[in-house]
Amino acid sequence: MKNPHVGGMSRKVSKNQRGFTLVEVLIAIVILLVGIVAVAQLVPASIGSNSANRNDSSALVFAQRQMDLFLSQPLNMSFSPPAFTETLDNQTFTCYLGDPTQNNVVVGSSVTVFYNQLVINFAASPVTNYSFTYQDPNDPFGLVYDVRWAVITTTNSNGMVTSKRFILGTRKKGGNGIYKPVTLDTILYK
Repeated sequence: MKNPHVGGMSRKVSKNQRGFTLVEVLIAIVILLVGIVAVAQLVPASIGSNSANRNDSSALVFAQRQMDLFLSQPLNMSFSPPAFTETLDNQTFTCYLGDPTQNNVVVGSSVTVFYNQLVINFAASPVTNYSFTYQDPNDPFGLVYDVRWAVITTTNSNGMVTSKRFILGTRKKGGNGIYKPVTLDTILYK
């Protein structure tokens, strides 16, 4: 006996069964290519953004380390001008920390107002002992940090220092990138 379900039906092609035409396949390929190209253009942009963020964060970390060093110094230093010597990777820098004879006056690197905040003006010339250039020996690109600061010293009627406001700016220089400066602003009270 013959099975009615097996046989001639598998060899017949119904008029309702069709495959994709060549035009439909080409349209699908074009749509896929447009999507792939759009995603491929995001890769260089994300790499550039990642590099810029890395540079900004390394400048911020360096600025925070420098600010911590300033804040660890005594508020009333016994010598004038108040200064200390810093050594980083065999590079020695003299750092002045304001002038107690100039009450509530910005001393040091040039500052400017940006969105109602004091920031270091890197367009101005560096001020000796209120700036230094540090080359990081661990940076594979040989970039350097331009570090500048200004100090506002407040004294009481006896001439004793009661507070110091440090405005510290750091930016990376060199290479082929455009590096934005980082500014920290902190007040140390007695």
